[in-house]
Amino acid sequence: MRRFAIAFALTAIAVTSLPLAGAAVHQEEGLRVAFDASISPRALPRDRPAPITVRLGGSIATVDGSRPPALEELSIAVNRAGRLSTKGLPTCTASVLQQTSTEAALAACPGALVGHGTFGASVDFPDAPQIPAKGKVLVFNARVKGRPGMLLHLYGTSPVRAAFVLPFEVSPVPHGKFGMVFSTRIPTLASGLGYITELQLRIGRRYGFDGKRRSFLSANCAAPSGFTVGLFELARATFSFSDGREVVGGPSRVCRVR
Repeated sequence: MRRFAIAFALTAIAVTSLPLAGAAVHQEEGLRVAFDASISPRALPRDRPAPITVRLGGSIATVDGSRPPALEELSIAVNRAGRLSTKGLPTCTASVLQQTSTEAALAACPGALVGHGTFGASVDFPDAPQIPAKGKVLVFNARVKGRPGMLLHLYGTSPVRAAFVLPFEVSPVPHGKFGMVFSTRIPTLASGLGYITELQLRIGRRYGFDGKRRSFLSANCAAPSGFTVGLFELARATFSFSDGREVVGGPSRVCRVR
């Protein structure tokens, strides 16, 4: 039961570390959420998409230092200048990733890998010292509820071996500055023993299909005509918590026309 509880506890994206350097910080009724998103390269064509890599990170804390409420839903809206391409890219399924190590998960779906990252966590047992935990994250291309999506495979080895798979569904947005939304529901934790203290992701993949080079993520720099620099909101995250509080925010970034 102890091992089972830790495995589920490590999946809570209730991040309580210090705000990330350069992140946009937002506060709502005592909750302080930092979210950062950036792309590379920042120099992009004006009128056609080019391959990019996206880096994401987030942290959650309370103003008074108490433990934050459980995160129930997380969604990340991506600027319309960004595009997702999965044509010809292999997919992975949650069933083959469940309860596997990082190495086994990669061996099961090598062609579907689109990103990676790290996480740190804490596990709080009653009447016992806090136990730090750490691990790796792999991001795989997938189909979620019949739509394009991603599977995040979290695997930790300290204090015990534990694995979990978190599905992200990708939905199109027909109007506005954002063109697609990545969203997930955080599973209810029976024990509530643990929470992640750090989460960093790097997502991007170039691959070949049908004789062409493709990119999982691509974007253009939609700077106004006559300008070579554009200021845009790359991504906007919505954090929904178990006590009804919701925090929304994201950083603004500069792109350059090449």
